[in-house]
Parts: sequence; C-alpha cells; structure tokens
Amino acid sequence: MRLKVFRAARMAEAMAMLRAELGAEAVILGTRRVAQGVEVTAALEAEEPFLIPPMPAAAPVPEAPAGPLGFHNLPAALAIALGGGPLEQALAGRLGFAPLPEARDRPVMLVGPPGAGKTLTCAKIAARMVLAGTQPVIVTTDGQRAGAAAQLAAFTGVLGLTLAVAQSAAALGKALARRMRGQPVLVDTAGCDPFDAPQAVALRGLAAAAGAELVLVLPAGLDAAEAADLARAFALIGARHLVPTRLDSARRLGAVLAAAEAGPLLLTEAGIGPEVVDGLEPLSPARLAARLAAAPRRGATPPLEAA
Repeated sequence: MRLKVFRAARMAEAMAMLRAELGAEAVILGTRRVAQGVEVTAALEAEEPFLIPPMPAAAPVPEAPAGPLGFHNLPAALAIALGGGPLEQALAGRLGFAPLPEARDRPVMLVGPPGAGKTLTCAKIAARMVLAGTQPVIVTTDGQRAGAAAQLAAFTGVLGLTLAVAQSAAALGKALARRMRGQPVLVDTAGCDPFDAPQAVALRGLAAAAGAELVLVLPAGLDAAEAADLARAFALIGARHLVPTRLDSARRLGAVLAAAEAGPLLLTEAGIGPEVVDGLEPLSPARLAARLAAAPRRGATPPLEAA
C-alpha cells in the first residue's frame, strides 16, 4: 500500500494534488486542519498482476451414457459418475449445495458475464429481503452500460430502496460505509470477461474494497465446456457460489452442473422466471435429480419441482 500526505491552503487544492498523483482509485484515510491550511492522508493499493493459468488439456473421456443424463449434455465423465448410483445421492456426493449468503457480515456481490441476469437476480434477492422486513443497501458498479443503473433504480424504487452508483473501489467503500450495523448489502456489477486480465483485476479490486462474497450468476443453456471455463475463471477471481438463471427456458442442465463441478462452486438458488417476487427457487439434490430424471418431452421443459 502506498501512503501519501498532501498539504494545501484549501481542500480543493489538496484534492486536486491527490488525484493528480494517486488517481481516482485512491482512498482518503483522514483530513485535518493544519497551520498552512488542510492536510489529507490518502492510500493507494499496489496493483498486483492477475495471471490466468492456461486451461488444462482435455483428457480423453468415455462416451456419455444414453437416456435422461445423455439428453442433458453433461460432460461424459460427470454423467457416468452420476449414473453410478441413486441420482439424488450421486448429486449430493459430487456437487456442493448451500443457501445464498445472508449479506449481513459481508456484502454479496453478483458477478458474471454480460447478459447473465445479474441485475434481475439482485432485484429478486432485494425483494425477498424487503418482504421479510429487511431494508438492504443496494449498490451498482455498472454505470457505463446504457440503462443499467436505470433498470435497477426502477426495481429499487418500487421496493422503496435507495440505489447507490459506485464505479470505483473508493466510491464503493464510501457507499458501504453508510450502512447500519448488520444491514445486508447487495452489489450488482457490470458484465465481466474473466479471461481479460484488466477486467478481472478491476473486478477483484472492487470485491476487495467491499470485502464481498462473490456469487456467480450464469445462464443455463450454455455449452457445458464454455460454462465450465467461465466457472473456473470466476472462481479464480473469488466466486464461491453459483446462481444459474433461465431454468424456466433451458431444457438441458449440462452447463449448470459442469460449472458447479469445475469451479468448484456451491449451487444455491436458480432463476426460474422474470418475476421479481418468487423468481428464485432453492436448489437441492432432490430438485436437480427430479429435473434430470424427467423424461424429455418434445417442445416442453420438465418443471423444476421438489421430489
């Protein structure tokens, strides 16, 4: 960490000196009056290189089994492992499941590629909290995509919540400093290409500034290998939980299971529709087993129902 003290006759001059030398990412640690005017102490975290290791070469795998598991386009090795016993038990032994973090001790930061459904998922979680009598702090770091902040502001306005826009780590830190003790915090982020080092470094910097738990939001229906690569890359940035979206329209769940295994990431809840209220359902081995084992019907999506 780089520390620097700036002194000037007026606060505006001291701030101009600070920005010129340390940039917009500097965090102000303290200010005070001195004989010459004002003194500002600021810090700048040293930026470390973010290295993305090459993806391992794919090893030859046996052919995926036919039947329901084959229909879902699971990676062959995973399909064979799940087909070796009762499906619910196999899922519980192979994948991790956990509730969504409560966002009280640490903010929950929703991350993922562009168009994954992060903003809608943030609104769904916020609506659930409000209906339970809790007023969360809602922050978006996506101030550049056209209409991004406006979309979330529309949701938060209906819920009676204030939306903070914080595009830098310093601004995010200030927004979080205003929350009351124990008040949950949800942070929506811009779409990130985790294979692009500058974007990955920027996202990791925001997460570090917030001390956040990262939850990956990933749409179902992707190619399973692509979903697995994305999960590994976001896990390197710090993601530990997974919320798959669009399970109301995806007929095949290979991408969801491949991402959860590759991260590895804990499966939490799934987006099952565009409704803000009741638009999320908890995932469990029983629910996934019922969905995977359902016989596919032409033109229809097997429902996500509890066993």
